[in-house]
Amino acid sequence: MNMNAGNPSNRPDHPFSTELNMRIPEGFVYLDDALPGVYWDAKYASADNFTGRIVDGYHVNRVVGARELADALREALTLAARRGLSFLLFDGYRPRRAVECFLRWARSPEDGRTKARHYPNISKSDIVPLGYVAERSGHSRGGAIDLTLCAASGGKPLDMGGGFDLMDVSSHHGAPGLSADAAAHRALLRDIMESSGFAAYEKEWWHYSLNNEPFADTYFDFPIL
Repeated sequence: MNMNAGNPSNRPDHPFSTELNMRIPEGFVYLDDALPGVYWDAKYASADNFTGRIVDGYHVNRVVGARELADALREALTLAARRGLSFLLFDGYRPRRAVECFLRWARSPEDGRTKARHYPNISKSDIVPLGYVAERSGHSRGGAIDLTLCAASGGKPLDMGGGFDLMDVSSHHGAPGLSADAAAHRALLRDIMESSGFAAYEKEWWHYSLNNEPFADTYFDFPIL
């Protein structure tokens, strides 16, 4: 796993200058900058995702979100820290071109490369109808986050009973057959997030949306640079 930690802009060798940070619109921030101590692994900026390729619009391994999303996550991070935990972020703001890339992939012929890991029990053509990929994603409004709990020191993810973007009933909240630890970790994440102004998505234990989105009617398409 290509996992990052800390506040990268404070490192002398960090390639992202203040000028480059200004390429995102007013009201958006790099969450890896805004949340010191958080870990991130931007899955769609690599081939380690259900499409098996870097997704359109993701040019660097960073995670972006609305400023209000960062503020709520900071509150959630404080609650996690009381338990010796932090967050591992997988995705925040998602360009519309990335959503379109997902939809093209879902309509393309099956090649089996990512099926066993990401959608073992359904057909590729069912991914959109079953609600695992949305034709208009709340991520594109900057008010949604995909994340998990991890150790504050070292960033080891907690056992959640299944990986990120596993499109299966086992990823649903309240899924049967989970270990006691995995069920407890999912419940803890949900409690932390809902206590901090987020709403859960019942089919994905990792997905949370800000209750009061600042851009509730706007779907953005700027790339993550």
